[in-house]
Amino acid sequence: MDRNQLSKEILTLVGGEENVEQVIHCMTRLRFNLHDDKKAQKEQLQKTDGVMGVMESGGQFQVIIGNDVANVYKSLVSNMSKAPQSETGASTASKKKQNPISQLFDFIAGMFTPILPAITGAGMIKGIIALLVAMHWMSDKSQTYTILAAIGDGAFYFLPIILAVSAARKLGSNMFIGAAIGASILHPDITALLASNVKVSFIGLPVTAATYSSTVIPIVIAIWLASYVEKFIDKYTHASLKLLVVPTLTLLIIVPLTLVAVGPLGSIIGNGLSGGISWLFENTGALAGLLLGGTFSLIIMTGMHYALVPIMIGSIATLGYDYMIPIMGAANLAQAGATLGVFLKSKNAKVKTVAFSTSLTAIMGVTEPAMYGVNMRFKKPFTAALIGGAVGGGFMSLFGTKAYVVGGLVGLPGLAMFIGPTFLYAILGLIIAFVVATIVTYVIGFTDEKNEEAPAGSISTKGVAQSAVSSLPKGETIPVFSPIMGEVQPLSEVNDPAFSQEIMGRGWAIEPSEGRVVSPVDGTVFSISKSGHAVGLVSDSGLEMLIHVGMDTVKLKGLHFTPHLKAGDRVKVGDLILEFDLVEIRKAGYETITPVIVTNVDQFSELEPAGNQHKVVKEQELLYTVIV
Repeated sequence: MDRNQLSKEILTLVGGEENVEQVIHCMTRLRFNLHDDKKAQKEQLQKTDGVMGVMESGGQFQVIIGNDVANVYKSLVSNMSKAPQSETGASTASKKKQNPISQLFDFIAGMFTPILPAITGAGMIKGIIALLVAMHWMSDKSQTYTILAAIGDGAFYFLPIILAVSAARKLGSNMFIGAAIGASILHPDITALLASNVKVSFIGLPVTAATYSSTVIPIVIAIWLASYVEKFIDKYTHASLKLLVVPTLTLLIIVPLTLVAVGPLGSIIGNGLSGGISWLFENTGALAGLLLGGTFSLIIMTGMHYALVPIMIGSIATLGYDYMIPIMGAANLAQAGATLGVFLKSKNAKVKTVAFSTSLTAIMGVTEPAMYGVNMRFKKPFTAALIGGAVGGGFMSLFGTKAYVVGGLVGLPGLAMFIGPTFLYAILGLIIAFVVATIVTYVIGFTDEKNEEAPAGSISTKGVAQSAVSSLPKGETIPVFSPIMGEVQPLSEVNDPAFSQEIMGRGWAIEPSEGRVVSPVDGTVFSISKSGHAVGLVSDSGLEMLIHVGMDTVKLKGLHFTPHLKAGDRVKVGDLILEFDLVEIRKAGYETITPVIVTNVDQFSELEPAGNQHKVVKEQELLYTVIV
């Protein structure tokens, strides 16, 4: 589907622009803060072409798009009359009532999502450097190494400044005051003073020595407090003095407060969380990995994985490694394995295509298309993915597998994160998770989808049409009469490559002038789609035909269509098959051009038009001739 059209549909189905308080996007999802979630048409969104799934978590209404989310987001914003954020770039604070946990997850997700590209890029560079050094392709004493290391470390060393900007934006306060707070605590003089062995004080208050580079929690707490201080001062300051008074007092209050109290408290919390996670993995064997690997996909669904990001970054900053990132990779590869199992097991061509492509994206570290587009859709594969993640995670935990840098995509592109003493166990754990999920999916199976054009209850034509065709003499002609009154068009005029490129078959199309479909041949109806927009026929002479009324009219779900026959009914030329409301379908914004094609065209030598191109034909008038 066209991205612009998809974005318009999404905007309408979330309740219109007036219902959108804020919208951002991550790797695969549009994340809306809506004024009223009840106005969003969740079920209709889930059925929209281009949308892989919809979920509500952490106060956000999330629409899963997949890899093309950035382009859909751009189209979405361009279709809005006003920007989704305020003029300063700060997000508006949500006015909906949320429980404290939901508020926390919404804040963490909104803070970390915009900075992920910076962390991902820097993490990948750090991984590449580690690989080059490990392979002895570059010396860690060279100037090239120094420059590359600075590029990779920059985003992490100055992470408090980056986070300060993002947190302030999310909280609706001034982003540049936030950046100034982060820059102040990272100033070289402050860093040197806190690293010295002398006692430090500020106007008589003791300043506890702490390291702020690469930390998360201290700056987040500081910016949270700054948002209240800034708004309080702004409220009681005359408009003519705001520019001078508000930033000055905010900095003078928050920076010392951070150094005296917030920083040490945040460091204690961060170190405690990192140490606690490390103790758990180092003292419980495979149990910690089994539990986290088996539940990580569920954690992603709730948005709680963002709460683990500060712990992962803190672990690497303080300990030099992290245990959770490899297990996250196992969970991702398990999702990829489960979709591969669907690909191997399914008999539906469309399902196989989707499963294979989403398996590849999950292997590369982007799991939402596989998770929501395939595994959760068929349910049992999702269970298989949880099992694969648990087994792979348990293996990694048993052998103390670690990640040594932080990267955004935990899949094949992120393998460099694991370069170190436990690299082999990381690779084996990923393979185990992938293979186990694939095998479990294939063994337990799932309810496969049937082709939409051949729903349950339709008759089988396999062998029947071939037999009929083979009994005809070479050069025999089979007439196909017009099933609809209207203007004849070549298939190239149809706005769908499946028809215009003759992928589904050959024939011609008709732009209807009335809403009736009659049989173009003598034969049998072998399918009528549930939505009534498409009819499959097999003629007595062996033609397999498809009459497809309009483009994307399946989305009408039967509205404006009235079938008069069912699968298995015999028909003669001119028998009424279905009626449709031409006016209402066009009012709903759908094209009504109708392909009339032969789908088993490979069994015939040629199709000849009746000389009526771009002319109006009547029902039962010769449309084209098929030559055996």
